[in-house]
Amino acid sequence: MVDVNAKKLPADRLRAVCYPEEFSKVKEREEGAEGDSIIGQERALHALEFGLKIKSQGFNVFAAGMPGTGKETAVKEYVDKVAWEAPVPSDLCYVNNFKDPYRPKGLTMPPGNGVELARDVKNLIDAVKREIPRAFESDEYMAQKEKLTRSYNEQKQELFNNLNQEATEKGFVIQSSPAGFLFVPQRDGTPMQEKDLMELSEEEKKEIFEKKSDLEEKLKTTMRQVKNIDRQASEEIKKLDREVTFFAVEHLFFELKEKYRELPNVTSYLKEMEEDIVENVHLFRQDDQQKQQMPALFGSIPVPWAQEPQFKKYEVNVVVDHSRQDGAPVVMEMNPTYNNTFGRIEKETQMGGLVTDFTMIRGGSLHQANGGFFVVSIEELLKNLFAWESLKRVLKTGKLDIEEAGERLGFISTKSLRPEPVPLNLKVVLIGPPLFYHLLYIYDPDFRELFKVKAEFDVVMERKPENIRSYSSFIDSFCQKESLMPLNPSAMAKVVEYGSRLAEDKQKLSTCFAEIADIVREACYYAGSGSCEQVEAEHIKRAIEAKTYRSNLIQEKLQEMMERDVLLIDTTGDMMGQVNGLSLLSVGDFTFGRPTRITCSLGLGREGIIDIERESRLGGRLHTKGVMILSGFLSSHYAREAPLTLGARLVFEQSYSEIEGDSASSAELYALLSSLAELPLRQDLAVTGSVNQMGEIQAIGGVNEKVEGFFELCRQRGLNGSQGVIIPASNEQNLMLKEEVLEAVREGKFNIYAVNHVDEGVELLTGVRAGQKQEDGSYEEGSVNDRVEKALLSFAEKMRNYGARRDEGEGRDGRKKEDEEEE
Repeated sequence: MVDVNAKKLPADRLRAVCYPEEFSKVKEREEGAEGDSIIGQERALHALEFGLKIKSQGFNVFAAGMPGTGKETAVKEYVDKVAWEAPVPSDLCYVNNFKDPYRPKGLTMPPGNGVELARDVKNLIDAVKREIPRAFESDEYMAQKEKLTRSYNEQKQELFNNLNQEATEKGFVIQSSPAGFLFVPQRDGTPMQEKDLMELSEEEKKEIFEKKSDLEEKLKTTMRQVKNIDRQASEEIKKLDREVTFFAVEHLFFELKEKYRELPNVTSYLKEMEEDIVENVHLFRQDDQQKQQMPALFGSIPVPWAQEPQFKKYEVNVVVDHSRQDGAPVVMEMNPTYNNTFGRIEKETQMGGLVTDFTMIRGGSLHQANGGFFVVSIEELLKNLFAWESLKRVLKTGKLDIEEAGERLGFISTKSLRPEPVPLNLKVVLIGPPLFYHLLYIYDPDFRELFKVKAEFDVVMERKPENIRSYSSFIDSFCQKESLMPLNPSAMAKVVEYGSRLAEDKQKLSTCFAEIADIVREACYYAGSGSCEQVEAEHIKRAIEAKTYRSNLIQEKLQEMMERDVLLIDTTGDMMGQVNGLSLLSVGDFTFGRPTRITCSLGLGREGIIDIERESRLGGRLHTKGVMILSGFLSSHYAREAPLTLGARLVFEQSYSEIEGDSASSAELYALLSSLAELPLRQDLAVTGSVNQMGEIQAIGGVNEKVEGFFELCRQRGLNGSQGVIIPASNEQNLMLKEEVLEAVREGKFNIYAVNHVDEGVELLTGVRAGQKQEDGSYEEGSVNDRVEKALLSFAEKMRNYGARRDEGEGRDGRKKEDEEEE
């Protein structure tokens, strides 16, 4: 007889229990006390520290981790910590380029100086608008201008007097007309009429014409001299205006230049502004009527560009202001569109058209993060057109420019602004799943050069005392942050057990803190509903059960179909070539185990083992591999003296979707061995585990859900003490079963068996010894292996006899056919 109890696991080995005594009594939390919110991620934190502090180019960081591991929170908090110790970066302003208005200049200056410069320049222009009109209204200026004007007017008058005198001497008088000056002949001081000219002789007419021509030439010469005098007068007046303007504003600019003398780019800009004001002093001399002419066109409607537009070019556009910044900036961009990330040039409507200027330049999140840290999700970044390629470009060039998105396509040639690029000095931290890191590393050559530091967040951590204390500290800090009730030691113990359940390992704790936090929130809700002051173990348990109940509708429907024999699953009796396998189903946020009937039909043939799931294209590649391993097992154990000559067909009964994975390969092997040995298998046991060609049972995933799936079915039908599940021995460390399963095992109503080899499992299922190979190469008489080997040898002998009879029959048919042909 086979001792089935030898492989049975006791209840204390089915769950790693955490006892409340491991925690100190819940203390009253001091106001402001906080726990460490980044636990179990030493590897990721080490990589973050290195990537954020190294100054070499290309050492940007990719924080890789599964959703819910808290990588975003961890990155934000750690980056904030590093940024706090870093210096505050420069402000950024864009100002008018007086030499090329289409290429505004970028000014960088110490933090806080940007806003101050904008305020100083505004006050400066206001002062200039007061001082210049006052200077031009002064008596001294008016006297100098009058003196210049009078001097040049006298010169012009002298020229005209000389011309008039000469014309008089030659008998002409000068008359003015819309067409210019006319020379009219006169006689006795009286201008001659046309009829008087007609009465003159030809010689007199000729003489008058010659004199007139000579005077007209002299008139041209005089007019050129007058224009030269006017030009000289204008230049002298402009010179005077410049001198007066320079005198009026010099002291104003001198004060600002002295204030910003440590910033050469600012003093250079102020010098260019001063020169522009001197050259365009007329803008400051318009009277009030002219200044209000444009706004009057629009009545009371506020039109920004109509409010003194001639002075906009003297404004300072503060794009980045760090006047209130402590440490380096940290920018987490949640919507990394091209404009949000790299800035934009806004436009506004004027008279039906779109116009812009340097005051409409708006910085992006990279401008705000320059000198600090830029954190962004790689998934969101790749969704937005131009964002990823543009980020790589600015990181490679070290220059951050603002460019119209349409120009990146190369199809738009509208004349617009091209702001001066500014130096880029920041650390970029990309956050995303590990899959994105691997894909970018393989397919994007630039990625490996720009993101050389990988900070990978693990989904589990060791379940050791210090980590358990960190778990407790994290939960306490979390409750304090969200104003939740504190957890007493029993509740904290249940949270630790739930962490191991999520990790699917007795020796690990899950770092998927999003799920832990949700359970704590829900437990606090139930505690509050019961008017409790603390969260207790029963509230944690209720929260876990409620979360399962909200998602397990499909599981309950399948259990109901099994109970009503719509899905055929036996939990009592024995059947040959039939075994209960366990599969794992996932429906969104919920995963559960489902018992499945696996059968094997056997016949004579050369096909070997046929996987019906594969033939019907319902089997995945891993499942197909698992079935093919069965042929290797049979060959290595039983086909030493004769080839395999059988046709065995394996199938998952009532399965209508794809089967993937090799976790049922041991169950399929048990069904095959049962058919060959003609030994029935126990139907009160379910089996899971993969098998290799040596017959060793290998670990599988989802062992807790699979065990609980068969347990639920047996509990519905009634536990009789013989039912149970056979699992790989290597999966014992993954067991974190529900408490009701532990209670049933403790009471002897349900059993968990752990096996290392197929022989151990087949003994449990058949009650017959598996049998060891003896010195002569045969197996123990009557054992399972002996029966299987004899069955395969019998198949080979029958196949050989069948082949001989077929060959003999074909020979007789051939001779008979030859005799008929001779006749």
